[in-house]
Amino acid sequence: MRAHDSATGTSGIAVPRGAALALLGVTAFSFTLPSTALALEGFGPWTTAVLRACLAGLVAAGCLAAVRAPLPGRAQLPALAAVGAGCVVGFPLLTSLALGGTGVGDAAVVVGLLPLTTAVLATVRGGVRHSPAFWAAAVTGGAAVAAFTLARTGGSPGSADLLLVGALLACAYGYAEGGRLAASMPGWRVIAWGLVLALPLTLPAGLLALVLEPAAPTPSAVAGLAYLTLVSQFGGFIPWYRGMGLIGVARAGQVQLAQPLLTLLWAVLLLGERPDAAALPAALVVLGCVAVTQRVR
Repeated sequence: MRAHDSATGTSGIAVPRGAALALLGVTAFSFTLPSTALALEGFGPWTTAVLRACLAGLVAAGCLAAVRAPLPGRAQLPALAAVGAGCVVGFPLLTSLALGGTGVGDAAVVVGLLPLTTAVLATVRGGVRHSPAFWAAAVTGGAAVAAFTLARTGGSPGSADLLLVGALLACAYGYAEGGRLAASMPGWRVIAWGLVLALPLTLPAGLLALVLEPAAPTPSAVAGLAYLTLVSQFGGFIPWYRGMGLIGVARAGQVQLAQPLLTLLWAVLLLGERPDAAALPAALVVLGCVAVTQRVR
């Protein structure tokens, strides 16, 4: 395939539309880490991770039943399993555990490196080829976000950093596989089936976590968990996977370069964190890189 992978056959309208949908998904996801931090004020990390997944799975099952969605084909099951393992179980659990020992600013490095990791996995799994300009912009943007976040947090490695690396790899794999599948299946059904397939694991795990982990829910913790369930775990994936299906996995992933800076903005507004002096220069570099990856072939 050429650089625009699954979007090669689309009209000129599909590219801006796909980019807009991807940006909508990124905006929704940018609230995930602050919402997780809020949820952790009243729930344990295991409870936060598995409860959001099992509740979202029940919502997804209801939506699939309401439209009488056909069962996925056997050939689609491996990709859906990857979505479930990476986006439903791996990323939420590992980031929840990491945020128990670090702040939102530290965790933002994960989403900063997701676009580059997703592009690499899409290339390996899908045989996608991109121009040198695309890769130069992607690497520059990823490096800028990583350097900005690491400088802001001191760059001290620890157990939380290992959890975040694991979350990065899990989520990127789920994005790459789900994005490829979204070219042949409606994006909302990709995440819906991923959530439903994970229910045999997440439902009993959620009930067990509620029993074993102490919970003291506050209004803000409940609001955070509700956002994680309805938006981060399900609703945000609808425009995100649709955007991937229109413009390709790697290119849609580059829109996510803006997510760490959006996350830092919400962290300031919701959690009272102070902005870093390098935020504006980093934002300009990121937005420039996003513009380049959206235009080059």
